[in-house]
Amino acid sequence: MFPLHDDNPTEINPVITIGLIVICILVYLWQTSLGQELSQMMIYSLGVIPAVLLNSTELSSDLYILPAELTILTSMFMHGGFLHLAGNMLYLWIFGNNVEDSMGHFRFIIFYLLCGTAAALTQAFIDPASEIPIIGASGAISGVLGAYLLLYPHAKVLVIIPIIVFIQTFRIPAMFVLIFWFLMQLLSSSSAVPGEGGTAWWAHIGGFIAGMVLIPFFKHQHVPLFHPATK
Repeated sequence: MFPLHDDNPTEINPVITIGLIVICILVYLWQTSLGQELSQMMIYSLGVIPAVLLNSTELSSDLYILPAELTILTSMFMHGGFLHLAGNMLYLWIFGNNVEDSMGHFRFIIFYLLCGTAAALTQAFIDPASEIPIIGASGAISGVLGAYLLLYPHAKVLVIIPIIVFIQTFRIPAMFVLIFWFLMQLLSSSSAVPGEGGTAWWAHIGGFIAGMVLIPFFKHQHVPLFHPATK
């Protein structure tokens, strides 16, 4: 199941959502301009390394740029490849504008960064000895998905679903899309081996839960949770 867009209009121009997408794209272009070796060094310098963050090891002097705590922020804007970037930005564009609409621009910035922080800390505490850097906006975006689930569970989302050799599109309620997404993260995390590379599944889980917990405190008072379906 792969979402394409939702049918949920907004009242404000989602300038923060657009700005986050632009920043992530610019950072990725900067990464690719460095060449493979230097780009890899920047990933180690600006990504979250759980063992470094939790003070069980230190980053070598040639890689040290920022205190480990600040890499929680920088890691949210870096990506490991074009597909990694494109997938994250698609999810942010589909679901971020409505979450931003529910709370306003400034609150959305804080909300987004808090979800990304919760995601990074969740992954770090699950695998504290890992020396593999965590990068990507997916932890923060997972928080956006968690918030969207509580705000607009009945909003329709256009998705692609492969059926045998055919690809079909359907409009289905967001709750089914997002619950399916979350269950896939749980399933994938159960088979992940600590200390090995790959997707930071627990960051997704931690970010998603953080978004659900935080949204009642960040949304405008007049915006209801579990917004009813519209015709």
